[in-house]
Amino acid sequence: MEQRVPALLALGRDRGVRRPAGDAGRDGGARYQCRHDRQHGGPGASLRRRPKKGDQAAQGLGRSRGGFTTKLHARCDGHGRPLGFVLTPGQTHDVKGFGPLVRMLGDRIEALLADKGYDADAIRAELAAAGVEAVIPTKTNRRIPIPHDRVKYRWRNLVERLFSKLKNWRRVATRYDKTKASYLGFVTLASIKLWLPFVHDA
Repeated sequence: MEQRVPALLALGRDRGVRRPAGDAGRDGGARYQCRHDRQHGGPGASLRRRPKKGDQAAQGLGRSRGGFTTKLHARCDGHGRPLGFVLTPGQTHDVKGFGPLVRMLGDRIEALLADKGYDADAIRAELAAAGVEAVIPTKTNRRIPIPHDRVKYRWRNLVERLFSKLKNWRRVATRYDKTKASYLGFVTLASIKLWLPFVHDA
């Protein structure tokens, strides 16, 4: 009664709602007045909608076989010390993170050790133009296999051990940070701790 909402009326013979006698001279039937902004006459979009600050791709999040995850590409030196990181969504191929990761540092390297995920003609051409040996095993679907130095490839376990050390930090193994900058910032802090035993050698 406070909101002036009419009671439920019975159906007439024409299967229509009867109009009460008090509203005989009005157009459109009974109406009620809105007392505050949360009461409105019909459904609609909110007038206070805010635009999204960023999408999932910009934050390095995406769908993969493991679920809603992110992929961290890392580069280390001959001692297993981290040199750089690139963050991509979980469904992104490893080739997408190769370019930014290699061009991140301008130092001279003799050989690049990577797994089969980096076996691409564009990557091999870029390494050949820079005079860098590509120690990358070929994929099983490549028609003409490309040989690689198996002795040097054994040292690729350094980057695997690097990821094992980073995963000791639960915040790195299970991403809790929403933004890309926050997650990479904590990965940088964890990498600084890995560099501390080698500070006296620098």
